[in-house]
Amino acid sequence: MSGVRGRSDFRYRVSWPGKFCSSFLGSESTVVAIKSYRDLQVWQKSMDLVVENYGIVMHLPKSELYGLATQIQRAAVSIPANIAEGHGREHLGDYFHHLSCANGSLMELETHLLIARKLSYITEAQLEPILTSTAELGRMLAGLIGKLKARRDNRTPATRTET
Repeated sequence: MSGVRGRSDFRYRVSWPGKFCSSFLGSESTVVAIKSYRDLQVWQKSMDLVVENYGIVMHLPKSELYGLATQIQRAAVSIPANIAEGHGREHLGDYFHHLSCANGSLMELETHLLIARKLSYITEAQLEPILTSTAELGRMLAGLIGKLKARRDNRTPATRTET
């Protein structure tokens, strides 16, 4: 495996860092080569969530600039950053750890947003679409973790097919 890492003329049939992941890149029947964490749909959606949250922060009062606003931004940014960092690690256990951290940051972000709503800094109309996005992202993270664990537990070896 070490001799072909990063080569674009191979597809890996194992859901592990930098290899292959069908259900998080497109339809279940599609095999897509993962050349980068940026190819992961879960990472792309988490980046969209960052943008959504930076928009929400603009509605917070100036008194929250160094409080809740910063916490929302940090939690949001931590999600795609942990997905990317875990994907770049060589060991599957490290990938699980970083996906778990991303999920924890997602829960932290939801909590900060619910606090902002309770303090009437944002409206229910502003909150609902973001909570819908966080719920979807949570399902995607859980699905990715589940698929990785299933492949690990089945000890599915990495196989190469030339393209």
